[in-house]
Amino acid sequence: MRTLCSSTLIGEFFVIGFAGLVAMKDPDLSTSTVWLVSGIAMALSVLLCGMVTRPGGVALGWALQLALIASGVFVPMMYILGVVFAALWWASVRYGRKIDEAKARFAAQAESSSTPDAA
Repeated sequence: MRTLCSSTLIGEFFVIGFAGLVAMKDPDLSTSTVWLVSGIAMALSVLLCGMVTRPGGVALGWALQLALIASGVFVPMMYILGVVFAALWWASVRYGRKIDEAKARFAAQAESSSTPDAA
């Protein structure tokens, strides 16, 4: 799960940065505010890469997805990109867990077949 989720989060890191560049063009938003918010979101996306497998990591990831969708208020294209990344996050969590379960099952089978039976 960690690999898939981390890949999604790193993709979001770049999308958030590009959205910050687009948001800077809005005359109603100050550059410092745009980069403060974007920087926090970018840092959170990188930090979450290491927290995905810890308790609450997936929930924080969902919070980031909601924030990404909500950023569409300032950069309308983020509504679409936010939904796309939320779908990617869902798939990463769901299929990542299935992959982890399959790896554990294969490891248990390999371990049981490599231990000699005591007869």
